[in-house]
Amino acid sequence: MAANLRNQNQLLSKMAIGDGHGENSPYFDGWKAYDEYPYHPIDRPDGVIQMGLAENQLCFDLIQDWLMKNPKASICTPDGVLNFKDTAIFQDYHGLPKFREAIAKFMGKVRGDRVKFDPDRIVMSGGATGAQETIAFCLADPGDAFLVPTPFYPG
Repeated sequence: MAANLRNQNQLLSKMAIGDGHGENSPYFDGWKAYDEYPYHPIDRPDGVIQMGLAENQLCFDLIQDWLMKNPKASICTPDGVLNFKDTAIFQDYHGLPKFREAIAKFMGKVRGDRVKFDPDRIVMSGGATGAQETIAFCLADPGDAFLVPTPFYPG
């Protein structure tokens, strides 16, 4: 059994079999500091803001307030429950058409309405990791490499 495990380990890179991608990663040092002393605008203005995770925790109160004022926008409320079926079924893998239209309109506004964005040429992603992977598949050929700046999300 040990010989079999050793042979498996030889197939993997040092990075894959190393200890640096778990709790011992420098990435988690920031997370631990955040857990011990998180930022709060009133109670702890000198606290740690977690910048290594794509969660907009600083705007949760704003999102909750908006959802309370717009209950039909959330499938998590009685007012929005009828929208569940439309949200839960298979979606266009480019992103929800209404959302892409809203993004195109917003980006046009950001550019002072000097540029018109075509929602059919906008592709949405569930996060930065997925977006970067999609872009890599679009831009790279087998054998190409990318330089990744640090710090980065180890997942």
